[in-house]
This record gives sequence, structure tokens and C-alpha cells, in this order.
Amino acid sequence: MAAIGLALIAILIWSTLAVLGSRLGHLPPFLSVGLALVVGGLVGLFHVKDWKVPFGTLAVGIGGIFGYHALLFTAFRLAPAVEVNLLQYLWPLLIVVLSPVYLPHCRLTFHHVAGAFLGLVGAGLVISGGRLGLQLANLPGYLLALAAAFTWSSYSLLTKRARPFPTGAVGGFCLASGLLSLGLFALDAAVFGTVVPALTARDGALILLLGLGPMGAAFYAWDAALKRGDSRVIGALAYLTPLLSTLNLVLWGGKHLTGGSMAAMGLIVLGAVIGSLDLFRGKQAG
Repeated sequence: MAAIGLALIAILIWSTLAVLGSRLGHLPPFLSVGLALVVGGLVGLFHVKDWKVPFGTLAVGIGGIFGYHALLFTAFRLAPAVEVNLLQYLWPLLIVVLSPVYLPHCRLTFHHVAGAFLGLVGAGLVISGGRLGLQLANLPGYLLALAAAFTWSSYSLLTKRARPFPTGAVGGFCLASGLLSLGLFALDAAVFGTVVPALTARDGALILLLGLGPMGAAFYAWDAALKRGDSRVIGALAYLTPLLSTLNLVLWGGKHLTGGSMAAMGLIVLGAVIGSLDLFRGKQAG
């Protein structure tokens, strides 16, 4: 149950990302993400000794965190945000269905797949509002969004498969990913003439919150949860993220709930319950 608690902490923190990110929408994404990841990495300096991990583990960590964000934000440039967000939210489903591929001891059952699928349908309705229009012209963006989903799900499972390493190493992954993101921003500014904006005190405070929360503490909690728990159950629970994110936008972002959103939330909760049946049956996670 400790793993479920840690996963829920990560999910709860990630649900604040949309509210915080929307207030930084005026900044170039690789700048805000890079700075936030650097903050998240610097928090881990308290456990800098844990950063010494095998090169393969380091490659998985940086490839997962940096690769996911680089692919996702490039996708947002090439395709509408709603479709990109929906496609990248395939990662919880991919965690479930890829578990037997990356973790040979895992076996899928009907309720694992059914729970993840219901969560996907619910998340799709929450994100798209029932309106979705995939256009062939946006195909590169869609493919990058799918690649982002695959990258994050693979990272989540490979860290569980890798030779055991301390969760404190995630700080090194975040810091390296943040510096790479800032490097991409600098390259973009040099090539395309992107204006480097002046950061206000408000911007700094929001970036600090992002780095301490969704791009810091959430990554540490997620890693600890996957090390201790069943990736199939955690994957199904991950669809609570768009549900809680929507509720946060309602509470703090001036959004409004519709009947369709409430029905979608019901599907997400139902999917999380079905996908977590092993917990109620008393089975140990794999």
C-alpha cells in the first residue's frame, strides 16, 4: 500500500501542472521547463552521492525525463494542444500493456487492460470535451505525442527493471534534463531569433513551485512508487491525473464542469477501481 500512496502523491502533485503551467504560458516552454527541472534537480543535491549510477541507468533517466518533455513540447508546436494532450495520455495505458514486455514476471489480466482502457476513454472525454478532429496535416505532431507517451511509459518501466538504484538519483536525471532543455532553448533562440524574455518575480515564484512540485517531488515519488508497487495497478491509477487536473482548473483556473466532464470523471474513477482490483483481493504487486 505504500507504493499506492506514493503514486497518489505523484498524481496529486502532477494535477497542479496545468494550473501552474497556464500561468507561465507567455514564456518559451523549453525555458520554463528547463528552469523548473533544474530546480527539481537541485533539490536532490541533499542526496548527491546517490547520483552515481551506471551509465545505462543514467541514459534511461535522462532519456525519459528530457526525452518526454522535448518530444511533447515539440508536438505542441506541430499539432493542436487538445489532440497532442490526448495522445500523450496514452502513457498510463502503455505502462499497463507494456508491463509484460519490460517486466517478464508481470502477467496481464482482463481487469488490468479494462481499467486502463476505461481511464483512457474518460481522459479523452475530459481533455477533448467530446470534440476531436485529427488532421493529416498535423501527423508529425501526433507522432511526436505518441513517441512522448511511449518514452514516459518506457522510462517508468525500465527504471523498475534496471539494476536497483536509489530514488535520490532522480535529482541527477532532473538536473541534466533541465540543462539540456535550456540548451535547446538557447539553440532555438540562436537559430530562430526567439526573444529571451525578462522574468518577473511572479514568474520566478511559479517556476520555483513547478520545480519543487510537478517537476521535482512528483518524479521522486513516482520513482519510489514504481520500485515498490505493481506497474499495472499504478498505470491504471495514473488516469486520475487528468481528472484531478480538471478539478484544479475548475477551482483555481476559472473553468466550468459540464455534464460530459462529470461522466468522463466517473469513467476514470471506475477504470482506476477496476484496474486496482488486485489491491482489494489482497494480491501482492508484481
